[in-house]
Amino acid sequence: MLICATCAVERDEPVPALCPICADERQYVPEDGQKWLTLDAMAQEGQQLSLKENEPGLFGIRAEPKVGIGQTAQLVVTPEGSLLWDPVGYVDDSAAKAVLERGPVLAIAASHPHMFGVQVEWSHRLGGVPVLVANADRRWLGRHDPMIEYWAGSHSVAAGLTLRQTGGHFPGSAVAHWAAGAGGRGVLLTGDSVFPNPDRRSIAFMRSYPNHLPLSGAVALRIAAQLEDLDFDRIYGNFNNAIASGARAVLHDSAQRHNAWARGDFDHLT
Repeated sequence: MLICATCAVERDEPVPALCPICADERQYVPEDGQKWLTLDAMAQEGQQLSLKENEPGLFGIRAEPKVGIGQTAQLVVTPEGSLLWDPVGYVDDSAAKAVLERGPVLAIAASHPHMFGVQVEWSHRLGGVPVLVANADRRWLGRHDPMIEYWAGSHSVAAGLTLRQTGGHFPGSAVAHWAAGAGGRGVLLTGDSVFPNPDRRSIAFMRSYPNHLPLSGAVALRIAAQLEDLDFDRIYGNFNNAIASGARAVLHDSAQRHNAWARGDFDHLT
């Protein structure tokens, strides 16, 4: 198994000349070419993972230094067990032990293929945990394994912890809804289809962030509409970027704003 140095997604050997995820228009292959990593080499170079509590029952996991895109994984802990969301592109036995100390892991899931990381390796280190992959994005899998399970639409991981497919950035792009989060007001864990902006009071809807390709206004409205029935007050993005409160209204208003700009309502300002 090798890991793409640019996106940190694991891949069965023999690997292709270029990582298909990075060769796609949403990502990029670096100017100096394709490079592949191994877990052993990263470990020898001192790669580490840190686990930090974001709020009671939710822990962010980061690779230091960053690997690939550099997302922050989220570990959602419930009375039934945990969900590992957007797994990073590195894992070792000490990190797996730290995760399991917070209870059994029920599943691993990613918001979209850029966030697959070394999800199968995480599964193996955690004792054989189901890896949930949106059926619409199964073509982007780089490593196949019996622990992979496909899903579509919505999927219940535990009581009050549900995956919801929104599409957008990828057809299978998804969010995780944690009803008990934010003190019972609800938390949404998102990826690139619903991306909290640096201003912490708006959300972006993009097909590609590095290459600046927006989603249409219609798709932004569709994504927001698909989440209207969920109660949540806080959003965590895939880099621990957050909307701390009022996130449900922020999502609605941001979709309306995105649609208005895409429609040309504000062309007079340009």
